[in-house]
Amino acid sequence: MKKARGLFAGKKLMERRKQFKYARKGSREQATGIWKKFDPMAGAPAARGIVLKKRAIEKKQPHSGLIKCVTVQLVKNGKVVTAFVPGDGAIKHVDEHNEVVIERIGGPQRGSKGDIPGVKFKVIKVNGVSLKEVLKGKKEKGRGK
Repeated sequence: MKKARGLFAGKKLMERRKQFKYARKGSREQATGIWKKFDPMAGAPAARGIVLKKRAIEKKQPHSGLIKCVTVQLVKNGKVVTAFVPGDGAIKHVDEHNEVVIERIGGPQRGSKGDIPGVKFKVIKVNGVSLKEVLKGKKEKGRGK
């Protein structure tokens, strides 16, 4: 079926467009907002949490090595997630019971990124201080509350 053209084709074109509204994968979930129901951060860009434990996760094949991560319990809803700690030696600055701020890593379709299996979040702040600044030595890590 060809697309309608001409002066009075507007209504026909609008009806045709409705057929393909949810054709793209995940577009219905995106439009209705149902994905927020299963998202630990409930659609927020960042969330605060308490570090429960430090752990190392093996990379996916064909890479080898250990990725330094922390298990975090979110303050807003009590859900437990695993967050990646970026930077060389950054895990030394994150201790158990510290307050951290996490954000999404940015993998495809809200998934994990690259060779990090099942980890969708990363740590950006420790006790209210940016992790990058702590690593560079510009600021000291604050004391826990």
